[in-house]
Amino acid sequence: MADEGEGVSGDWVKVADLDECPPGSLLDLEAGEERIVLANVDGDLYALQNRCSHQDLPLSDGELDGDQLECLYHGARFDLCTGKAMGLPAITPVPTYAVELRGQDIYVKI
Repeated sequence: MADEGEGVSGDWVKVADLDECPPGSLLDLEAGEERIVLANVDGDLYALQNRCSHQDLPLSDGELDGDQLECLYHGARFDLCTGKAMGLPAITPVPTYAVELRGQDIYVKI
């Protein structure tokens, strides 16, 4: 499970229950004032800003491919751990957030 993200200096916010984001799924959610996509890869949870850096479209509409998230709209790919752009047309990373599982509750640090 991801336990560190870029730019995390805020508060932990409960965003979902584990059953809302089963393995292999993406979940569009709001944490504080941030739009986030939560990804569950074989039980490991990752959180990224739900905005493709290529054209500001929701990454939650995309698909998981191993440890990467592919944007549905233009095929840009992002590393779930780092947010790094891994495939064109995106060249700019997206912010990531620390994720913590407490029992069945999923928290993200905003």
